[in-house]
Amino acid sequence: MKRSLGAKTLAMPSPVWLVGTYDTAGKPNLMTAAWGEICCSKPPCVAVSLRRATYSYAAIEARKAFTISIPSEHQARMADFVGIESGKDVDKYAVCRLAPVRSDLVDAPYVAETPLVLECRLLHTLEIGLHTLFVGEILDVKAEESVIGEKGKPDIEKVQPMIYDAAGQRYYGIGRTLGRAFCIGSGLNQE
Repeated sequence: MKRSLGAKTLAMPSPVWLVGTYDTAGKPNLMTAAWGEICCSKPPCVAVSLRRATYSYAAIEARKAFTISIPSEHQARMADFVGIESGKDVDKYAVCRLAPVRSDLVDAPYVAETPLVLECRLLHTLEIGLHTLFVGEILDVKAEESVIGEKGKPDIEKVQPMIYDAAGQRYYGIGRTLGRAFCIGSGLNQE
């Protein structure tokens, strides 16, 4: 029997993304976001939810762009710091010794040191309540050569992305492979 926990944000897991923006003065800023997802395949889009109180919120609205830099497990401490401090008060790139890279496609920076980056043009904004959902069309994905797999796409075992557990407020790495998608379930209806 399942026990009711009430209406809470306890879906598992959430990604750990670094959202890159420029503030009104053109200073690069980052924030850590765990409320994000792929939301469309054509056009390719991601969605990220931010509170209006965040420093990045106004930057996304003003610049109509953002990037998603996906940190590796070994960058957990840096990703956590980026989520703790506000860009109003701290130059997160400087403190974390990160290099901001100006996107050629959108008006936002990304983190040079992360293995995977998505450059996004703001497509839709949806006020939900305390959070606003920003939908960004992915104009390009950039990957370090070292994380590209045999089929020319990022290999999750090489990227080593982090996930966030909202219930326990902990970060985790990716675990073992369970099987190939669109394969392990085939034939189940014939058993």
